[in-house]
Amino acid sequence: MLKIFLAEDEYVIRNGIRNRIDWKAAGYEFVGDAADGEMAWPQILAARPDIVITDIKMPFMDGLELSRLIRKELPETEIIVLTGHEEFDYARQALNLGVAKYLLKPVNAQELLAEIDDLAERIEEKRRHSALRSRYEADMAEKALADRREFFRVLVTGTGSVSELLGQAGKLSIDLSAAWYNVVLLRVWSTKHAPDEFSRSIVEIGEQLEALRREDAEHLILFDRALEGKALLCKAASEAELAKIQLRFTGRFADFLKKYPYVRWFGGIGTPVQRLSEMPASFEAAGRAMAHRFLYPHNLILDSAELETAIRAETADPLDLRHVDPSQVDRRRVREFLLQGDPGEVNWFIEDFFSGLAEDAKNSLMFRNYIVLNAWFCVLDVLNEAGVADEAREGLREPGPDAMKSTAAARAYLTQLLLESCRIRQQHVRAHYTEAVEEALRYIRGHYADEDLSLNVLASKVNVSPNHLSTLFSQQTGRPFIRYLTELRMEKAKELLRGTDLKTGAIAQQVGYQDPHYFSYLFRKTVGMPPTQYRQGS
Repeated sequence: MLKIFLAEDEYVIRNGIRNRIDWKAAGYEFVGDAADGEMAWPQILAARPDIVITDIKMPFMDGLELSRLIRKELPETEIIVLTGHEEFDYARQALNLGVAKYLLKPVNAQELLAEIDDLAERIEEKRRHSALRSRYEADMAEKALADRREFFRVLVTGTGSVSELLGQAGKLSIDLSAAWYNVVLLRVWSTKHAPDEFSRSIVEIGEQLEALRREDAEHLILFDRALEGKALLCKAASEAELAKIQLRFTGRFADFLKKYPYVRWFGGIGTPVQRLSEMPASFEAAGRAMAHRFLYPHNLILDSAELETAIRAETADPLDLRHVDPSQVDRRRVREFLLQGDPGEVNWFIEDFFSGLAEDAKNSLMFRNYIVLNAWFCVLDVLNEAGVADEAREGLREPGPDAMKSTAAARAYLTQLLLESCRIRQQHVRAHYTEAVEEALRYIRGHYADEDLSLNVLASKVNVSPNHLSTLFSQQTGRPFIRYLTELRMEKAKELLRGTDLKTGAIAQQVGYQDPHYFSYLFRKTVGMPPTQYRQGS
């Protein structure tokens, strides 16, 4: 029910408009009246009416000034101006302010109500169109996600100038203005699923993470990185404020994850910087801290500033080889890296892996043999379990005496071994992902008429995480999922429009839209004309 407010200084007219119209019966709510603009303004701010009827000439504050205030503070509110013949110049100024209508006095109740009804219809149409546009933008959010992902990549690799970054940020409605910046990398994974598999808990956590970010939207910008997790860009006016913001967010992040017993998480905090051009340094520090998820306990956020201290603390006590326990080099760490690590993290992983060992252990040939052979057999186990064929492993070099003759040799061999293993794993999963996208395409073609078909639904059907599926789908089809689905539905709709005499509403339902208005809106957006015009062959 639309709300109406009246500002009129003549008591007889004000009383007549208020009392001679049965507002409730007409479908409106009369929320108040005032004798001048000054008295009306605070009431209008409180009631937020949909339509304000105002006389143009009033004491203290006239209708023009009141209209200016309404236009500035309540741009969605429509205004009807009442004016006399001699006030035509005022009416012209009112029109320039964007008032919806001006009516000449005297105006009777029926005439005013008819004008209000006409304006109400326009308001409802505008709101319907706004709702359709909002739904369209929400449906097309997948492309915006990809655009933001690419923006973050350019930001942290330094491949774009500052002016280019600011221009792209403006297009994406990202405010980069700040004196200090830092990057926080986050990964959350389920112990019941592989990193690339669909997990309802991880989807839910992603949504809650964005809600958590919105609580401090002025200082936090969240970016999705598909299988690489999330990246948080923190910004503030001072380095001290930046540290408080990071601590507050990471504390809340850790708290809300406590209710997920089968979920593990890790984070890496970069180094604070004052320039956008220095963001790659902050990102690199955060990445190095993040690489420690294979060497540290999970459910931890590691600050790169504390990293060197932590490493020194681990190596403070000398190790007597007579008491070496082989479990010190936990095979599960190497295994987890082989399953989840990225090639770009190999050097950091190896460096910190060796930094965690006592010098006398690294100087022991026996211990180096153990480290190298342990890693080699772990690689073979992981590739066997993944079903990697023998011929695909040709790049792997078996460990020989040269790989163990010194600490440097062992480090070099293990670095090459992990890099090649990551390459083989990625090549193997690419074939699997091709099959997953093909399966997704088959599912879409068979279920495009299901209104509830979404990226999350599709991801659950092909057992791939939603954000990763979005990336794979775009790479292999050249279009985001939602655009592919929309275009397919529109092609089916075009066939039905030209080949049948079904009504538009029925066609909308057959191609997956229960709301015929939204279907028509999408059809016009996609095809360039309304369905009725297309059917006529225009």
